[in-house]
Amino acid sequence: MKTTKTVSGLLLACTLTPLTAQADLLRINFTLDWSFQGVHAWYFVAQERGYFEEAGLDVRIDQGEGSAATVSRIMSGAYDAGFGDMNAIIQNAAERPEHTPVMVYQIYNQPPFALLTKADGPIQSVDDIEGSTLGAPAGSASTRLFPAFAEVAGINLDEVEITNVAPNLQEQLLNSGDVDGSLVFNVTSYMNLVAQGHDPEADYRWFPYGDYGVEVYSNGVMVSRSLIEEQPEAVAGLVRAINRAVQDVINEPEIGIEALLAEEGFLNGDAETQRLQFALDNVIISDESQELGIGALDEERLARSIDTIVELYELSSTPTVADVYTAEFLPPLDERLL
Repeated sequence: MKTTKTVSGLLLACTLTPLTAQADLLRINFTLDWSFQGVHAWYFVAQERGYFEEAGLDVRIDQGEGSAATVSRIMSGAYDAGFGDMNAIIQNAAERPEHTPVMVYQIYNQPPFALLTKADGPIQSVDDIEGSTLGAPAGSASTRLFPAFAEVAGINLDEVEITNVAPNLQEQLLNSGDVDGSLVFNVTSYMNLVAQGHDPEADYRWFPYGDYGVEVYSNGVMVSRSLIEEQPEAVAGLVRAINRAVQDVINEPEIGIEALLAEEGFLNGDAETQRLQFALDNVIISDESQELGIGALDEERLARSIDTIVELYELSSTPTVADVYTAEFLPPLDERLL
């Protein structure tokens, strides 16, 4: 009888322990920049493999409405953290630095903004851009940053006609010949071309802004200032878990796609694998990220990019590097090397 009571007690304890552990986890509302895609694979790996839970976190991942919207979502208080654009942080920090989220883990080391042209079209090199007509969505980062690209590439903007186009028609208008080139977000446009049955490598030319000296950064993991101030250990745990999953996915991309498809089964696994690899090759892995490790950035370069954004967007003040980024929560370099 005594033995039975002890076993029952143990069974009860085993039943309650997971519930107690779950209750002890800190909930983090996390917003992505867009619908679930291959470039989000590591978040689902961190969730599936228990990395978030090991850090004491219950991370709830939601789809987003754009890289800039991540910043406004966090500033509203609806989200604690998210994946979004450094340049949107800079823009908001010029007005309300005390409310703006802070980048804690830079993922897109190179800007994903590019001029896209047809391989057999009239623009074969940057020298051919003058005298051409370019399609550009009004207000998009690719459009707003084009003057910086033109300056470093030696292009006279007065000799370029910019036509406002809807984002979802950029590739179609290029293919139909209505425009000679299109100002695009390369990770998105690449897959749009694949979906339309084109070969983005053979049929097109890409002129990435970063290749011509535009130094801005782009998407990474940002967190609210309140989370940093009130739960710094949670921020460190979040970054550590994501970094661990990023390393897993870089080493074995297929595990990332498997975790993504487990969350959203209707996605095309082959297409998302292609998107992930394109992002790794073009915006994530660079000479800088190989030297500094993923998540870190060159603060002198960031200061120059802040000046670029302030000038292009005619901001009222110039944020400091500390206003928009901190390396405080990064894991050691040997855990972040590519």
